[in-house]
Amino acid sequence: MTNKYFWLLTSWLISQPASASIIEYFREEDGHTNWQYVANWSSGILIVLLSITVLTLFFSRRQAHLANKALEAIRQELEERVRERTATLDESNRLLQEANQLLQGEIAQHRETANRLRNSESYIRDILSSMPLMLIGLTSDGVITQWNRRAEEITGIPATKALGTNLWQTYPTITLSQQQVKRSLQEKKPLTIKHSQRGQYHFDITIYPLREQAETGAVILVDDVTQHILAANMLIQRDKMSSMGELAATMAHDINPPLHQILTDVQTVKDALQLQPPSSVENITRLMDEADANGKQALAIIQNLLDFARSRGGERHQASIIDIIEHSLQLAKDVLSVPSGLHFRDISIERHYNQNLPDIPCYATELQQVFLSLFRHACHALGQVQKAGHTPIIRIQVMVCYDMLWIKVQHNGVGITNEEQQYIFEPFFTHTPGKAEDYDAGKRLSFSHFIITEQHQGQLAVTSDLNVGTTFHLQLPLT
Repeated sequence: MTNKYFWLLTSWLISQPASASIIEYFREEDGHTNWQYVANWSSGILIVLLSITVLTLFFSRRQAHLANKALEAIRQELEERVRERTATLDESNRLLQEANQLLQGEIAQHRETANRLRNSESYIRDILSSMPLMLIGLTSDGVITQWNRRAEEITGIPATKALGTNLWQTYPTITLSQQQVKRSLQEKKPLTIKHSQRGQYHFDITIYPLREQAETGAVILVDDVTQHILAANMLIQRDKMSSMGELAATMAHDINPPLHQILTDVQTVKDALQLQPPSSVENITRLMDEADANGKQALAIIQNLLDFARSRGGERHQASIIDIIEHSLQLAKDVLSVPSGLHFRDISIERHYNQNLPDIPCYATELQQVFLSLFRHACHALGQVQKAGHTPIIRIQVMVCYDMLWIKVQHNGVGITNEEQQYIFEPFFTHTPGKAEDYDAGKRLSFSHFIITEQHQGQLAVTSDLNVGTTFHLQLPLT
């Protein structure tokens, strides 16, 4: 601002009007200009102006110096702030790097944990899928949360369709009620239910309530123990059969001597009676003949018991089914008769055997007992027929079909009712209430059914009509 006024003043002084007015001031009375005064005045003015200029420059320089000093202070302050900010930024970067390293470590650890969790889940899933038991997970509302491979195999329902659905809507045939599941959840303890259908399947169903989970639910295990039960029953039956064999042998040995003595005494009496006149001994001879026949029949029965007792145990052997049937027919002729007076030897036997029948692996004596039981059953049914002129007939058919040996034993005696067909293969001692306990034990074929189905892995069934007769169907494997 000072420089501005200085130059304005200088410009005014050197301008023509200003110069003229000043020169007029220094003129003498005679009109001459006193240039000495002009020079002195001008010098003074210049000195003043120079002083002003010097002062102006001094103050300007001083002001610039102060400004520079302030700027330097500001610069130093800014540099300090920059250094502080840089140090803070470096520290922040260091902390950020450390945080990133920690985060990367946590991420790596999380990934490792996630991988382990996935592996554990996959391992547990494989265990559940590979379990031989049917496993079902349920919520408290009955919604399926787990459905393993065994459940898919038994039910035929894939897990994709079962998961998230109600158990009793998806698998309504399950032998488990919602009340049983609720009972286990309420009591907070496992509940085991046994379900079986004799001769077909046996299941152990266990309900495990989930107690430590946030949501209540249950795990259901269905164990198919059919083979275990059948194996246990087979062992029991084998023990029974072994005991029966021992009992049969004991009875045979105990009964055999007195029977032999009776037959000997009968023969002695017969020989003595031959010396007497025929008229006096005719009736006695007839009685002796009957006693002799009955004694021989008893001996045949005892011999059959001995053969059966000696045959127990050991391996199965190849045998001809025709030979077994024929031997059973001959034995039946020797030992079978019914109270009605019908003897097995009076029954007409029709044989229908296919040619070139193969031998089969079997327990021949046990199969002989089966056929003897079937012939006994037929003999009783034929003896009940009251029709005049009725000819008792037993038809035996043997053939090979579908890698199995098929045998049919058919008779034209009195048939059995549908109700009796339900009990005929049941044992005498049964837990089934009702008329099953009243069914004649002599008509039961449970032992024959056991020999065919358990000892020979075959099948034994019956079809009957009260007015036509009965047919027993046997299937035996060829190998």
